[in-house]
Amino acid sequence: MSSTKPFRILGLQQIAIGGPDKQRLRGLWVDILGLAVKSTFVSERENVDEDICALGSGAHAVEVDLMQPIDPQKKPAVHATPLNHVGLWVDDLPAAVAWMSANGVRFAPGGIRKGAAGHDICFIHPKGSEESPIGGEGVLIELVQAPPEVVAALG
Repeated sequence: MSSTKPFRILGLQQIAIGGPDKQRLRGLWVDILGLAVKSTFVSERENVDEDICALGSGAHAVEVDLMQPIDPQKKPAVHATPLNHVGLWVDDLPAAVAWMSANGVRFAPGGIRKGAAGHDICFIHPKGSEESPIGGEGVLIELVQAPPEVVAALG
């Protein structure tokens, strides 16, 4: 493995929680715990209807995404794993993906693309494969391109 990484992981960007009914998730996370709903995101391609909530503020804010499937019979099944994925801020997403790929990390299909909150994202697959043996060991990990203000605050 190459020792010089051309990127830095800056901090926790999000946690994504899935369930069959996001209203029940809101009952805890919004009504009881007091998180604010910043926006919603609906995607047929991703089979998701989600509320994007905020915990904290500024560069140190963490997204808490409350997700339900549009169609519970289709994939991805965002509700099948209650802790759906963890998102990490990265200072240079393309460099991170290139370096990790060269060092055996398996990425989920879809490549780098715009995520629900408008940042470029991609996912490390929960499981390694023969040709790319490093995966999330059962956890889906989202890498999120940090905007300049987050890089400045956390870098």
